[in-house]
Amino acid sequence: MTPKTVHIPGLIIMLAGLTALAPLSTDAYLPAIPAIAEDLAVSIHDIELTVGLFLAGFALGQLAGGPYSDRFGRRTAVFTGLSIFLLGAFWAILADSAQGLWLARILQGFGGGVSVVNSMAIIRDRHSGRESAQAMSRMASIIMAAPLLAPVIGALILKISDWRSIFVFLFGYGLILAIALFWRLPETLAPQQGPLPNPFRNYLSVLQNRSAVGYLCSVAASYAGMFAFITASPGVYIGYYDISPSLYPVLFGANIITLLLCNRINIRLLNRFSPQQLLQGAQKVQLLAASALLFGYLLTPAPVWMVLVLVMLFIGMQGFVMSNAMAGTSEFFPRTAATATALIGACGFAMGAVGGILTGLLGDGTPLPMVCIMFTGAVCGFLLSRWLLPKQPASTCQPDAA
Repeated sequence: MTPKTVHIPGLIIMLAGLTALAPLSTDAYLPAIPAIAEDLAVSIHDIELTVGLFLAGFALGQLAGGPYSDRFGRRTAVFTGLSIFLLGAFWAILADSAQGLWLARILQGFGGGVSVVNSMAIIRDRHSGRESAQAMSRMASIIMAAPLLAPVIGALILKISDWRSIFVFLFGYGLILAIALFWRLPETLAPQQGPLPNPFRNYLSVLQNRSAVGYLCSVAASYAGMFAFITASPGVYIGYYDISPSLYPVLFGANIITLLLCNRINIRLLNRFSPQQLLQGAQKVQLLAASALLFGYLLTPAPVWMVLVLVMLFIGMQGFVMSNAMAGTSEFFPRTAATATALIGACGFAMGAVGGILTGLLGDGTPLPMVCIMFTGAVCGFLLSRWLLPKQPASTCQPDAA
């Protein structure tokens, strides 16, 4: 039996743990930012910059890790990325300046991106079509627990130790994950012969596929709206609506719970509908939710319960968009699945950063900038998806470009 057909107990959980590196590495140390700034004698803004630097490194790591994985194999790429991540975490433990922490976080992000991009590719190596989308949804439903638990873990560590212990936790997490994958993860990529492929040519082949670009735009647009909310949510709930800081995590966590539920629903609906149909249906819901938010603020100040419900609906639809877009794209690139999913992931994080930065730059003390960016992302994703994706989902996939 090949790795594609052999059942590996716990593989989805391990791949979810691998993918959870990003939310754990960004959210676990957020409660410690003031303490880090005080300890290193710098401003909080200097330490806040480490979040963006991690995400930038993560996006670059995905772009580099995709072609690397498609050429040298999933196991090699996973352990190369995890080694770089562990080196970055160790560097962060020893950092004695903001600049040192910046470099450590870039290294952590790059290693995380190189390793994480393999999760989706391994699933594509082993599954196809609806099975692939279902497996990705199962993995995503586990991953969504990470942003719920990470701030709690960070806060608990701070109560018993200092901020460096958070990076000790991340180092230990990465090490345990590497050991588990070393013993349980098979090589799922079929051996390839011939000269080293040009990664730029592989990325170009993805961009030349009209349907793949449609899926990419869907993810990028929805990420822009989601990160606009993530960036603005403390100011909206705590600043504008005067919600207590202790209640804020509950309101924020409601979105994660909605994501979990939508992932479970997506798994069941894939027995009846194609990934493309579910993705485009979710985009309609996102557009309706964003439109209701926008008109709510233009006509009259929207009450907090209305914002909470509509944002939960908008963010929850990410459970449909991301899984089905990844599954739909990888169908067109069975031999370079890591490259294709890496490009989508990197573009998603890049547009998420754009959405978050614009929300901050346009901030006026009201939720309107956030709502406008969410609405713009929903409109762009809806229109580009209808324009670029086929009217009827293709029943067979095209071969990879040479």
